[in-house]
Amino acid sequence: MPTGSKLTNHKSTPKVNDWKLVKKQVEADELIAFDPEVDPYDPNDEAAVKAFWANATITRGRGRPPGAVKRPTLNMRVDAEVLEALKATGPGWQTRINALLRDAVNSGAFRS
Repeated sequence: MPTGSKLTNHKSTPKVNDWKLVKKQVEADELIAFDPEVDPYDPNDEAAVKAFWANATITRGRGRPPGAVKRPTLNMRVDAEVLEALKATGPGWQTRINALLRDAVNSGAFRS
C-alpha cells in the first residue's frame, strides 16, 4: 500500500484509463484520490478494497438491447463477388444491405 501523503487529483483528467499515469503513480507510491461522497470505497485502504470486491457482483446484459421492431432473419444466396464487395465496405455491411434494399423498395424498383 502507498505510504506517501501526496494525493493525486484526477478531477481534471478525462474519464479514460491512462495506464502510463497509473504506472507512474504506482512507481512513485502515490496515494489515490477518492471522494467518500461518490466513491464506494477508499482505494488506499487494502481492507476496504478486499471487502468491496468480496461482495461485488458483475452483471452483464445479453448482447444488444432488444429493438422496437423484431426483424426477421433472412437466408439468401448471392454471387460470391457481390458478397465480397459488400463485406469489403467494412463493419455495418449488413445494415447497408438493408438500406439498399429499403431504398429499392421505396423507389418502386420492385413491383408486385
